[in-house]
Amino acid sequence: MIHSLNGKLIYKDNKTAVVECGGVGYGCFISMQTAQKLPPLNESVFLFTYMQVREDAMELFGFITKEELEAFKLITSVNSVGPKLGIAILSEFDPDRLLLFIASGDSKALTAASGVGIKLASRIVLELKDKVKNIGNITEETINISNVNIPNSATKDAVEALVSFGFTNTEASAAVSKCDPSLAVDDIIKQALKYLSK
Repeated sequence: MIHSLNGKLIYKDNKTAVVECGGVGYGCFISMQTAQKLPPLNESVFLFTYMQVREDAMELFGFITKEELEAFKLITSVNSVGPKLGIAILSEFDPDRLLLFIASGDSKALTAASGVGIKLASRIVLELKDKVKNIGNITEETINISNVNIPNSATKDAVEALVSFGFTNTEASAAVSKCDPSLAVDDIIKQALKYLSK
């Protein structure tokens, strides 16, 4: 098994990367998240990898962070979620967002990923909801914050505004919960957007 690659990046696009190690170029399927964090060509790079061996093919999947690799392994443990679909899901969401959506039961948010319908999204949530708690930055407190109705008028308006911008209720509520509730609505939105852009 190939567990990681450490070498020179000789090719990259939004879906693949080729890393030269000891004169051999190893091609990996990558997510958009990893693609955006790759160094320029001909510079050194380290990728965590997952290798799938089938009767008709041997494929390598590369990840810029260990967190992304772990999220990939978790999501592909669900029946009907193969490695290619796992990469598509991680192209849409970074690991923390993906785990938060699953932990808070927000199956609708998962349908933003290419190839994920509401039935599959519901299955992912059902099978993984209890497994993702206390992984990475996902804690009971985070889950509870993302699920509560925020009573303060300004924060509630801020959440609604963020949802109208295209964020899910889970994302918006989690971001607004980190803001100072005494601020004006516009200021809460600006502060929340900073958290959401990280």
